Amino acid sequence: MNEENPPLANIFIGVDSLNKMGQYIPASSSVFVLVDENTLKYCYPLLSSTLAEHSLIQIPSGEENKSLNQCEIIWQKLTEANADRSSLLINLGGGVIGDLGGFAAGCYKRGIKFVNVPTTLLAMVDASVGAKTGVDFMGYKNQVGLFNEPEGVFIYPDFLKTLSERELTSGFAEVIKHYLIADKAAFEQIQNSKPEIRDLNFAELVERNVHIKSSIVQQDPLEQGARKALNFGHTVGHAVESCFFGKKETKLLHGESVAIGIIAESFISMRKEKLSGLELELIIDMVLHYFDLPFLAESDFSPIIKLLQQDKKNVKKQVRFTLLNGIGNYSIDNFVEEELILESVNYYNSLLE
Repeated sequence: MNEENPPLANIFIGVDSLNKMGQYIPASSSVFVLVDENTLKYCYPLLSSTLAEHSLIQIPSGEENKSLNQCEIIWQKLTEANADRSSLLINLGGGVIGDLGGFAAGCYKRGIKFVNVPTTLLAMVDASVGAKTGVDFMGYKNQVGLFNEPEGVFIYPDFLKTLSERELTSGFAEVIKHYLIADKAAFEQIQNSKPEIRDLNFAELVERNVHIKSSIVQQDPLEQGARKALNFGHTVGHAVESCFFGKKETKLLHGESVAIGIIAESFISMRKEKLSGLELELIIDMVLHYFDLPFLAESDFSPIIKLLQQDKKNVKKQVRFTLLNGIGNYSIDNFVEEELILESVNYYNSLLE
């Protein structure tokens, strides 16, 4: 454990993290492990060796399956197995599994306990920590959900070896976001060296990012103030991601959408005179170094604006953003005009021409 960072309550990071799960599993009447086809193949064999008797529940992978329909399947399986309120659900997977499983656990019999075992970089540094759970609804990201704290989070960095470079890079968008809002020194270190994704020290990187997120969440568990900082890049990012849901020919991963959002919202920060032009250039340089991003069609602009109107931070139908007050600092609840939002999307497109 880094001496600068105090131990995290109920969050375990490292090669022995899975072995510590047993002490946090109560004497449950039944234990269930939620997986998708990828975590079943690549991660479950290692986890299963640390567990006593348990049952598997499998759902398909992909953001399109973070839905109430899949929740119904989970609830059906739990009901058929006579799961009761002392049962435990272990979410083994990325952000979709963690969000969906936590929400399903929170609703089943008005709440059963669950733990998260994240298997992607995105889930390790962000999605598995902070008690947000939920599903997408009517094409909107995380439209239905709960704040529901897991009993524990068990982060085994070696699971990252099973990921493609694209999946690893997707998760790195959340790392960039954390550094932009809260750790200027870490941003500068990455920006100056630009290591290849697979050359990163993941154990150290994950621990640093979990501490950033946890420290913000502890200030504001229910996202009434400071926690909104974590939405930087996600206002435009979620709208872009939702806009691409129905496009079979072009699939955008969550982190890729956030990367687009980081560029657009950094531009808005600059136009609001909160971020210097040089800082904007450094952010763009880093994002475009790691991400191969798509051009946004003009026909997408209107749907993006419509999707922004459903953002959870909005107040009185005004779209509110978290913006950067320089690299390493932020401000929340910034009203941004539709014209400036469209200008930011056009600016993003101009970088790709």
